[in-house]
Amino acid sequence: MNLDAANQNKAQHLTEAIEILLDRLSSSTREHSSRLDSISTHLENRVRTLRLLPLSNLFNLFPRLVRDLARSQQKNIELAIAGGETNADKRILEDMKDPLIHLLRNAIDHGIETPEEREKVGKPPTANLRITGSQTASQIIITISDDGRGLDADRIKRTAIAKGLYREEDLDNWTRSQLYNLIFLPGFSTRTDVTAVSGRGVGLDVVRTNVEKLKGSIEVNSTPGQGTTFSLRLGITLATASVLLVKVCDIIHAIPLEAVKTTFFVASQDIFTLEGRETIALEGQATSIAHLATLLELEGGTSSLENSLGTPCILLEIGDNRLGLLVNELLDTQEVVLKPQSQLLKRVRNVSGATILGNGEVCTILNPGDLLRSVQQGRISPTVSNSAIATIKKKPAILLAEDSITIRTQEKRILEGAGYEVTTAVDGLDGLNKLRNGHFDAVISDVQMPNLDGLQLAARIRQNPDYNELPIILVTSLASDEDKKRGVEAGANAYIPKGSFNRDILLDTLKRLV
Repeated sequence: MNLDAANQNKAQHLTEAIEILLDRLSSSTREHSSRLDSISTHLENRVRTLRLLPLSNLFNLFPRLVRDLARSQQKNIELAIAGGETNADKRILEDMKDPLIHLLRNAIDHGIETPEEREKVGKPPTANLRITGSQTASQIIITISDDGRGLDADRIKRTAIAKGLYREEDLDNWTRSQLYNLIFLPGFSTRTDVTAVSGRGVGLDVVRTNVEKLKGSIEVNSTPGQGTTFSLRLGITLATASVLLVKVCDIIHAIPLEAVKTTFFVASQDIFTLEGRETIALEGQATSIAHLATLLELEGGTSSLENSLGTPCILLEIGDNRLGLLVNELLDTQEVVLKPQSQLLKRVRNVSGATILGNGEVCTILNPGDLLRSVQQGRISPTVSNSAIATIKKKPAILLAEDSITIRTQEKRILEGAGYEVTTAVDGLDGLNKLRNGHFDAVISDVQMPNLDGLQLAARIRQNPDYNELPIILVTSLASDEDKKRGVEAGANAYIPKGSFNRDILLDTLKRLV
């Protein structure tokens, strides 16, 4: 018995000693692993900074260039440079030299006026031209701004139509910012003459192409009569990038994090159609959304997306433009190493590069700017059968005039959900113009609107014999008997007070009249 007890004590002491040694070994291993991680991170950062050079190496080339060009154009220009201490990848400095020179030439030749022209509009005879470099956590931003004549949105629009790039009706609803982006199209120019400074057959599309080769983006902002600013956003280093990994059709794709504003879930009932695009209301404004699978032309990616929380959505934000991308699954964020593209895949739409994940799988890195342009330029082309086209053509057409964007959106959703084709107008005058240019089966209008109210709109419609039988429904907060009498006298067929408004009343009234 004593021998057994002694053996047990010896085994217990031995076990405790082994456990102590294992704890020490585990602690030592964790310590060494942590130290190795710290050393590898330090080495990685040092290697990365070896490629970084200050932007002043590039900016210092420009004072003489601007001075010589200004003298040749007989213009007075004062150049200001800031942010030269900002560091950027050596390749960025090498590859951005020609694009920046092109932008400076354009600013001097196109944007900045002669001293006489500036004095006529109350500006000082000497123009200001500014080049600025700055840095965020993941990007460097280079801006070139001038206080010249600015961009002419109407002239850009006319040029795009004249060159056959777009139809007038395609551009009618474009914002000024979207029209400005047309200057980056290949061969686009509002100038009819060729000068020694610019307009030599090389357009701003070359600038954008070079910027996108560096995994960057370019934006333009302009105020007519006050000047133009070009902003170039580029990664600090071209060797690595922070990305969000997503899954579409069981394929993993990466989206650069600098373009991702946020991620959230969208319920199917929150999606409505606005001006032919799927849309959601986000932070008080209408935001277009698109299925990433559709943009990438992948089959089966738009089915069975929604889970109990909704459909995963990524909000991209590039300048003033926003786009929601619907995906199958949100995975993770990673710092990835960028791999050079094959010459055969030098420029693939919607793709900017590739990387290799930890499991050895090749993952494409998407181009947020291309995705946004694909939606804006209508590259989403779902297949529609002939029977579906015939059904679409038979939809009753409704003209909806309402100055409140909230109510207009709500009523449009109700009408489209009931199978009507809806054209919206922001006030009575806009509605009257759209009525003259299209065919409609009914008009639904608010009463209190700027420019031309609903009563005046109804009266103007009834003045035209062609519209004697056109149903007019007034939806308004004015609910007194006198208000209703005025509506009937103006020519309205129905008068729905907003206090008693609901979906069924509107649709029943419309069904009865159309």
